[in-house]
Amino acid sequence: MKTDLHMHTHFSPDSELSPTNLIKRCQKVGLDCIAVTDHNTIRGALEVQKSAPFKVIIGEEITSTHGEITGLFLKEEIPSGLKPLETVERIRDQNGLVSIPHPFDRFRNNVIASDAIEKVAQVADIVEGFNSRNSAKSDNRKAHDFALKHGLIISAVSDAHTAMELGHTYMELPDFDGTPEDFKNALANARLISNRTNPLIHVLTALTKIKKRLVGSTQNR
Repeated sequence: MKTDLHMHTHFSPDSELSPTNLIKRCQKVGLDCIAVTDHNTIRGALEVQKSAPFKVIIGEEITSTHGEITGLFLKEEIPSGLKPLETVERIRDQNGLVSIPHPFDRFRNNVIASDAIEKVAQVADIVEGFNSRNSAKSDNRKAHDFALKHGLIISAVSDAHTAMELGHTYMELPDFDGTPEDFKNALANARLISNRTNPLIHVLTALTKIKKRLVGSTQNR
């Protein structure tokens, strides 16, 4: 299965990608299984899951007090602002999987803090060993090596906020029965297809965030 475990819809403050257009793009590039991981909400994932003709994992990129942690196979939304291990506990309560997103990206806000990552690694399942939006190759290498050191499954993800980013980075893995445990087994045998996104994509993301803030402030007047 052609799989990508990190992408965003317009339910994230830094994306304008609609669930409909996300589905169309996934079909065009042949993605068979995706996780939609909007910031601090599962609304986008639920919208995509309703209409997509392929497997959709409900995910959320959750902002803890010490940086972002991703939950996969969620049933309920997890609030932001919890301590890292409390965030992990909320994911586990739903029988979900814990992924550490872009852990060493030096240019990003909200990466997991250095004083929290070792504790979270003890109870995590997956590390993004390759995130297409990481501007420095060495940051991906560091994440890859960290995953190996801690015996965690390595993923390669697009972290797409726009349609054009989908389909360049993905994983090829065996089909699974829909359960988190069987998915972990499949992911452990994945072939990673890793291609970096042009760093200028971050400019577009920043502009999108500003635009949505301005529109929101205008609507609230």
